[in-house]
Amino acid sequence: MDAAALLPTGMVAEDLDHWLREDGLETGDVTSEALLGDDSADSWHLVARSPMVVCGLEPLARGLVALQCDVTLMPKAQEGDALEAGGVLGVLAGDRHSALALERTILNILGRACGVATLTRAYVNAVSHQHAVMTDTRKTMPGLRCWDKYAVMCGGGTSHRMGLHDAMLIKDNHLAAHRDDDLGPWLEQAVRQARADHALSFVEVEVDTMAQLDIVLGVSGVDIILLDNMPPDMMRQAVAKRDAIAPNVLLEASGGITLESVRDVAESGVDRIAVGALTRDAVMLDIGLDA
Repeated sequence: MDAAALLPTGMVAEDLDHWLREDGLETGDVTSEALLGDDSADSWHLVARSPMVVCGLEPLARGLVALQCDVTLMPKAQEGDALEAGGVLGVLAGDRHSALALERTILNILGRACGVATLTRAYVNAVSHQHAVMTDTRKTMPGLRCWDKYAVMCGGGTSHRMGLHDAMLIKDNHLAAHRDDDLGPWLEQAVRQARADHALSFVEVEVDTMAQLDIVLGVSGVDIILLDNMPPDMMRQAVAKRDAIAPNVLLEASGGITLESVRDVAESGVDRIAVGALTRDAVMLDIGLDA
């Protein structure tokens, strides 16, 4: 998936318009109207207050143009660049009234996007010695899924399914009503029907025991098996089984994985590591608007 395709210009403009309405701009900026004189042009630097991975500048710049704002955003860093504290992300220039009205909205979404990208980069760096890729989950902020997933990709991670519609992910709650002795035939039928009815990016099945793994490895049409909350030693056993029985099936680790434990998980030999914390635990980073 191309990161830029997640945030087409029309969507970015709609998001900006919604956020500005949420901030009351449609009614007016009473502070600027009371304190500022005639409109005049000015420019400000967007400055990183802490080390961060740059994210969000490019789509925001497109969105402001599409909205025909009196303000432009000129990136001074590329998406995915690592900046030290004090580094300049970009320049906001144009009408002073408009810039001050837009300031908080722009800094909020940039801070969120850079926070997700920065945390993702930390995970990616932690497993860089192994072939496993880091991927996100659906634990995104409501209304910000495309922005969060874009930020994960800017940080060096990969995007999991976009939602319930584009991939089949059979989780433990789906399997709860089925015993292991009838699980295989039921899965075969379910996967076959889903592939016939939908254009799926992939089919993934979650397992939490080695017995379930043995069954799912024999099910045709499964692309990925999710190893849920397994310790690294059990993951190694799972990798060995997969290599012997179905080498084309990818193994994805998930469940309680932290920045401290992700290296051990990657060294088990799994192909993918899904971490909800990439978006769930990301902190909005501080970006200043300096004259």
